[in-house]
Amino acid sequence: MPPPPIADNLHRVRERLARAAQRAGRQPEDIVLVAVTKTHPWAYVATAIAAGQRDFGENRPEEAHAKFIDNPDAAGQPFRLHLIGPIQSRKAKIALACRPALIHSIDRAKIARRLDRLASERGVVLDALLEVNVSGEASKHGWSPDALRAELPDLLALPHLRLHGLMTIPPYDPDPETARPYFIALRELRDALAADFPDADWSQLSMGMSHDFEVAIEEGATIVRVGTAIFGPRS
Repeated sequence: MPPPPIADNLHRVRERLARAAQRAGRQPEDIVLVAVTKTHPWAYVATAIAAGQRDFGENRPEEAHAKFIDNPDAAGQPFRLHLIGPIQSRKAKIALACRPALIHSIDRAKIARRLDRLASERGVVLDALLEVNVSGEASKHGWSPDALRAELPDLLALPHLRLHGLMTIPPYDPDPETARPYFIALRELRDALAADFPDADWSQLSMGMSHDFEVAIEEGATIVRVGTAIFGPRS
């Protein structure tokens, strides 16, 4: 199969992002587009970088490390790596070795404490988001809103984990409007937590993917995670 028209796809996604931002009375530059490269080769990443893309997302730490850290072709390239998938305890060390710009998917206290401890040993601070299961689906990762609220004081006290906000993945439906209530729920939870914990940073909401990122932007997303609309279906 020929490679997808990545540069053209990026242009179209950026235009859609800008129109959604304008509908919401927001500035497009205030929204970070993370191009999700899960299962796609480095050649696709390089094409996106040449087209001006800088933020890239990977679901699995081992794939992220192989593609962005171990790969000699990646050396010196201008990218920011985001880890957007759940991190198993046994994969925490390799996640840290990826030197992520942002971890979107801290989904339980155990992994938060482990990452904090490993970051302390390396003398670094990790920037991260907390994943919330706003839909209550058993198949989804993350805290329930009530469970997060109960554990938040301990999470905010971790000295080597710098929290910046929340992330969610709503139930999939081809109709993007079905995701809107979940995006609203995450925004309202963020606003409530910001009122209760005003000293914390609640500036970031990571929500929205290829089929629903425009709705997410309309409801306050500051980061959208887009893969298929840029790189085509995953292999």
